Amino acid sequence: MNKSTAVLLLTSALGLTACTTTTAPQPADVTILGLNDFHGNLAPTSFTRADKTAISAGGIEAIAAEVNDARKANPNTILVGGGDLIGASPISSGLLRDEPAVYALNGMGMKVSALGNHEFDQGLDELFRMQNGGCASNDAAKACKFDPNYKGATFKWIGANVEYNAASGKTGTPFAPYIIQDINGIRIAFVGAVTKTTPGIVSPDGVKALTFTDEAAAVNKYIPEIKAQRPDAIIMLIHEGGELATGSTDNYSTVGCKTLKTDSPIVDIAKRVDPAVSAIISGHSHQGYNCLVPDPTGKDRIVIQGDFYGHLLQRLDLTVDKANHQVMSVKAANLVVDYTAREKAGTLDFGMTQIRTTAEAKVAAISNVEIAKLGDPQIQRGVSNARNTESPLGDVIADALLAATKNQGAQIGLMNPGGIRADLPDTTRIKPGNAVNFGDVFAVHPFGNTTTVLSLTGQQIKELLEQQWSGANATAVKLLQVSEGFNYKYTLSNPDGQRVNIADITLNGTPISATATYRVATNNFLAAGGDNFTVFKAATNVVQLPGLSDTDVLSQYLKANGPTLKNVVKGRITKL
Repeated sequence: MNKSTAVLLLTSALGLTACTTTTAPQPADVTILGLNDFHGNLAPTSFTRADKTAISAGGIEAIAAEVNDARKANPNTILVGGGDLIGASPISSGLLRDEPAVYALNGMGMKVSALGNHEFDQGLDELFRMQNGGCASNDAAKACKFDPNYKGATFKWIGANVEYNAASGKTGTPFAPYIIQDINGIRIAFVGAVTKTTPGIVSPDGVKALTFTDEAAAVNKYIPEIKAQRPDAIIMLIHEGGELATGSTDNYSTVGCKTLKTDSPIVDIAKRVDPAVSAIISGHSHQGYNCLVPDPTGKDRIVIQGDFYGHLLQRLDLTVDKANHQVMSVKAANLVVDYTAREKAGTLDFGMTQIRTTAEAKVAAISNVEIAKLGDPQIQRGVSNARNTESPLGDVIADALLAATKNQGAQIGLMNPGGIRADLPDTTRIKPGNAVNFGDVFAVHPFGNTTTVLSLTGQQIKELLEQQWSGANATAVKLLQVSEGFNYKYTLSNPDGQRVNIADITLNGTPISATATYRVATNNFLAAGGDNFTVFKAATNVVQLPGLSDTDVLSQYLKANGPTLKNVVKGRITKL
């Protein structure tokens, strides 16, 4: 276990029921380790510790070693997930349909995970295949290339708020809402949920048979049923999260923080979830925090998230009374999964090394192809993965979209920041001569999106920009990245729908006209209204370019312009 990690000292008595204790207490200790937003990152990536030390963190070899150490210290240890374990993955897992990631999690002994939105990236049927095994995939070129007899996940994905809709012709839930795990005689119930915004942030066809209901209400619906089975504790696994308030000095190592933004989705959810839930393991927002949020009775309850890509493991240490099925105390910590230190100490997990090297060998012929040399060692996607600002890599990708589609009459390129999954390249993969290979490009664009060109009026463009801060994007701003020649200003303090003045939107120095029509290049996900940019669905003259993938677009642009590209924000978007 990483000894430098701060451990939460808060201890609170949290009874599962209102029953009076009638049997002599039988205390037992259990350790719950949580992994959220892993995204198939078999290898470590760059991470900055709370003390500002830059390290390589995560990677299956180091994660497994951390889990093994916890089990040695306490045999009553269980590994669980906070969703997005697969999807949006680097090439060593993504090009193999994330089967290596599933096998790695199986090997670590993961038992249960909340569903994440990215679990639905390839549709419900493919998610069933990932769970149950087999090779009947919607992408035969990738499925069963890691193991010709893919066996599926030995852990279970759960989601109380995922239901079949009427159009599906089915009823009920496609996944179990909760699972009770027996850990050497200690019975812990895990109840799961995924962000209710999932339909707006995945390809619509993939979830057309499903309804995603309110997370807290769905979990509360099952609490009486769970309590009737008298588990020793109930833990919520949810793929929804929050962010620390602007100006807060808290970070992932802060003990019992109370500075989560009040409008964070997880805060609202936590305040409504039944007090029988002793702690909440969260995800989705790619943040590290170890906070306290009042439950419906006003008592503080732990809400924790472990950054992303396996950089941190969320740790809950519970003492339960097995005789009376109550939680006696809970403490929490975020553990840094320090790959750098473990590599030096020779304590990486060998079994995981075999999975990683096998996967990397299978994709090496494609991954290692050099694409270009950049003008800087790295072009970044934004400080701390921020999605609410213009970024150097966002500028490059928007320019690449425009360049690839000028023959289709494109005038503007637009890219969603959530579709930019890594720096180019990650700090751990910077190479001599500022070279980038196809694996680096794939890490930036792992979705396999294709390119679309469509027409929008100037007024629609103005309304599209307004959607960056409204509706479901109000609490998780997604600032579209824009191409060269397209500029606009915004005033964040203005009301919804009034943050952008159409007179402040210019194309090649000239204000756009509300009634004129403009050709816009983007990806098929945004064009379908993804990330809650529904204005795209009203576009006209839509031309799909299925043969032009996002990796093709970026690769071609890098080949043509690599040495001129710098890690610089171009200043196309101005905050007033």
